[in-house]
Amino acid sequence: MAGVETATAVPFGMPVRITGRDGPWTPVSREVKEHGTAVVYARLDDWRPDRAAGPRLRELLGRDWARYLDLTHPDVRIRFAASRILLKYAAGTLLNVAPEAVEIGYRDRGRPYLRGNDSIDVSISHTDGLLLVGLTTRGLIGVDAEPADREMYEQGLAKHLCTPYELEQVEALPAAARGGELIRLWTLKEAYSKALGIGLQFRFTDFGFGPQGRPTGLRGLDGRAADSGEWAFRTWTDDPEYVLSAAVFDFGFGRADDTRARTMLDPTLVDALMDALGEEEPDHGGDADW
Repeated sequence: MAGVETATAVPFGMPVRITGRDGPWTPVSREVKEHGTAVVYARLDDWRPDRAAGPRLRELLGRDWARYLDLTHPDVRIRFAASRILLKYAAGTLLNVAPEAVEIGYRDRGRPYLRGNDSIDVSISHTDGLLLVGLTTRGLIGVDAEPADREMYEQGLAKHLCTPYELEQVEALPAAARGGELIRLWTLKEAYSKALGIGLQFRFTDFGFGPQGRPTGLRGLDGRAADSGEWAFRTWTDDPEYVLSAAVFDFGFGRADDTRARTMLDPTLVDALMDALGEEEPDHGGDADW
C-alpha cells in the first residue's frame, strides 16, 4: 500500500501487511528502527489465531481470555481475538519475546497498553475483514480503519463530523468524491481521539484537518493550523477496500533504540495467571500451526 498524505513530521513508512503467523515480521522492526512507528495490518481471512487449539488460544490471549469468553457474538469474538494476537506478535517482534509473553492492559476508557513496558505505545482497530495495529516509540499513537465504500455522505453525516471549514471543502468536491473524503476525515479523527485516549467523547466537529493531498495537521473551526507540530498524521487509501489512518504525538525524547524486554513477565506469574483465568472452552482440535 502507498501513502497519499505526508504530515509535516514523518514518523511513518509503509503499512506492513501480515499474511500469517510467520509474518513477515522483519519489516515491522525495520519500520520502527527507521521511523519510530510501525503500522501493521492483516486481512481476517489470512489471520485466524482463533482457530488454534483451546489451550494455545488461551495462552496467546493471556489476560484477555476471560473477556474473549464473555463475548457472545461470533464475529465480534473472532475480531477481538485476532486483533489482540496480531498486536502481541508485532509487539513481541520489537520486544524480542514470544507473543504469549506480551500482556495487554487497558486504561480507564479502554485504551490498550503493554504491561511492563513503557517504551512502546500501541493502538488497535478492526472493521469487517481488516485488522489494524499501530506501534510507536515516539510517544502516543492511534489508528483507525474503515471500509472504503462505507456510506457516510449519503447518510447525512457530514454535518455531524465536519468543522465549518471541512464542510465547505467537502461540498466543493465533485459529488462522487465526497463520500471518500468523509471517510478519510472520520478515520483521521478516530485515530487522533484514540491516541488521546478519549474515544468518541471528543466532538468531531470541534477539530479538523486539511484537504486531501496536502500536509495534514490539526486545524481549528476556521481551517487555521491548531498545533505546533508535535502531531503527525497519515492516511493510506491505495487499497480499494479500506481506508487506514494513523496519528502520532511525538514527546520529543527521541526514539527508543532498544525495545527488548527479555523479562517482561516472570514465567511463574504467567502460570499463576493462567490458573486464575477460569475454565477453558472444550478443545475440539485446532490449527496446529498456531
